Amino acid sequence: MIRKPVRALIAAAALAITSAVALPAAASADSFYSYDGSTPLSSYAPGTVLKTRTLNYHVFGFPTPVQATQLLYRTADAQGNPTANVTSVVRNPLGGNGKVVSYQSAYDSLNPEDAPSRAIAGDVRLGGVLPNAESLLIAPALALGYSVVIPDTEGPSADFAAGPEYGQTTLDSIRAATHAPGTGMTESTKFGLIGYSGGAIATGWASAIAASYAPDVEKNLVGFAEGGVLVDPAHNLKYVGGSPVWSGVIPMALIGVSRGYGIDLKPYASEYGLKVLADLEHASIAEALGHYPGLTWQKLVKPEYADPDSVPPFVDAVNKVNIGSAATPSIPGFIAQANNGALEGTVSNEPGIGTGDGVMVAGDVRALANQYCDTGNTSIKYTQYDALSHATALPVWAPTAIAWLGDRFAGKTAPSSCGQIPPGNSLAPEQHTGS
Repeated sequence: MIRKPVRALIAAAALAITSAVALPAAASADSFYSYDGSTPLSSYAPGTVLKTRTLNYHVFGFPTPVQATQLLYRTADAQGNPTANVTSVVRNPLGGNGKVVSYQSAYDSLNPEDAPSRAIAGDVRLGGVLPNAESLLIAPALALGYSVVIPDTEGPSADFAAGPEYGQTTLDSIRAATHAPGTGMTESTKFGLIGYSGGAIATGWASAIAASYAPDVEKNLVGFAEGGVLVDPAHNLKYVGGSPVWSGVIPMALIGVSRGYGIDLKPYASEYGLKVLADLEHASIAEALGHYPGLTWQKLVKPEYADPDSVPPFVDAVNKVNIGSAATPSIPGFIAQANNGALEGTVSNEPGIGTGDGVMVAGDVRALANQYCDTGNTSIKYTQYDALSHATALPVWAPTAIAWLGDRFAGKTAPSSCGQIPPGNSLAPEQHTGS
């Protein structure tokens, strides 16, 4: 039976989604997000808690009886510089089972004010629609007895698609949650990682870098569950190019990765490209999808840079965020990917790339799963939804993913698809072309 606090969270989420909610143009300034201490941030260890506050968990501005503790903690950006980021800890209102799900949001925005912590605190924005709606995915985890940690995975400057940074913010969020008083979590608490789409970027990278970046966290991870997975962004660039809906993600990713790694792509941009990059500099995915139908890389750059690999900064950046070049996770994984992108208008099927779910490339995800199997992790379960697209696969994936994590928490042997996964694409790094 679902008891009152969790039931109220579900009800608030459902009410908000089905109601006409006025969305203010901007969230109010909040000093909680800024580190203002006199001690240099670099002197703190990653995961150190810098500030704490407790508030009601909000869904589209509606407060629920569920309490959330928000932590400002020390982490690092894509270039390794110390930063202060926020995570939200929801201690199970029913007492819980002592186990925690780290839920990585698919908020996908270039504006830090669209982060899930802002939505949880009560801000209501167009770019915050996704993290608000995701309450319907978080509530079942609470109903099953888990506590939940929800990091702002993109960091304080919203470095969209900069995967390694997502991984660091996620792992340091877990460190912070286990160090903060009142969370009920300790350095021996078991965690499971879960995320879809943009949340899968964080989930996958956290799993891949845990051994090297946070071995203290890795020893308590029971597994990772991800769906709608970004693997090799150079392939996604070609796959979504020219599509009616998902092509808008191209400039978003270029802006986010450039921001994360301090890269200037403007010298290569066409006049139109400069306008698009300026328009989307602080945009959410809600402001990009479907707004640039037919957009391609070639329309964004000067004619002499029609081949993306002729732009050295692009090649360097895209290789940094290709998870196929990262380490193999040591923990069990459930990886799911849809493959009917035509449902969302993406019909591309180029040699070496193939089909996908509308935005993510199925052949890349199969290749990643096979790579994990072939490099020593045989506790990989792979599922492909051939009849579904990126959006339509989410409600199918979510209950399966949480059930899979439940079995890992219970200590059951992880199922394996190794040896049964069809071949995928090459995930080799891009190579510079031209002079």
